[in-house]
Amino acid sequence: MSRPATPAEKLRQALELFEVGVRLMRQNLVRSHPEATPREIDEMLTRWLHERPGAEHGDCPGRVVELPRGR
Repeated sequence: MSRPATPAEKLRQALELFEVGVRLMRQNLVRSHPEATPREIDEMLTRWLHERPGAEHGDCPGRVVELPRGR
């Protein structure tokens, strides 16, 4: 039986999955926009990262609040 992953291992796995997702989306954008320059693809990818459908305000549930909060 294997041991449970440590928090550091879980974080590393999450970051690796994020990188894979970004590479996959870049490939999708290149296929979808064959006329686009590498710079245009980078801009589209950045827009997608900031405004992806369903995660306009981040990836966690809850209401949107301004940061830093007043003290």
